[in-house]
Amino acid sequence: MGTALATKVKAANKALIADGKLDAIGNFFTSDYTVHFNEKDTAIGHEVIHQALSLIKSAFPKLRVDVEILVESGDRIAWMRTLRGIQKGSYKGFPASHLPIIWREMVTSEFRDGMIAEEWVLTDLAEQLLRSRKR
Repeated sequence: MGTALATKVKAANKALIADGKLDAIGNFFTSDYTVHFNEKDTAIGHEVIHQALSLIKSAFPKLRVDVEILVESGDRIAWMRTLRGIQKGSYKGFPASHLPIIWREMVTSEFRDGMIAEEWVLTDLAEQLLRSRKR
């Protein structure tokens, strides 16, 4: 049995990514949710999550996700997810390859009142998409 934060992270990944229930975003994220992709790219709100997941799911319709909890302290949790799918549609300029793609994302989530309020995300999806073109 995991902690409350770990349980919430795993439940969010299952509902939103594995099950594709985008209407559940409000069950896991604060309305002013903020995500940081690097020093300069920051986005705010539920619509950002909806757009990102819709784009991913259109390119990888049968996406699988595995979550590994790395460390938890106070209101923050660091975790990694491994995503697996066959690229059936284009994604950010990468045409559909119809090949299996596996990528990892490292995430630190900060919670406020039991909801994810802010996240820092690193992903190797672009690297894996480039690598699949060299096969």
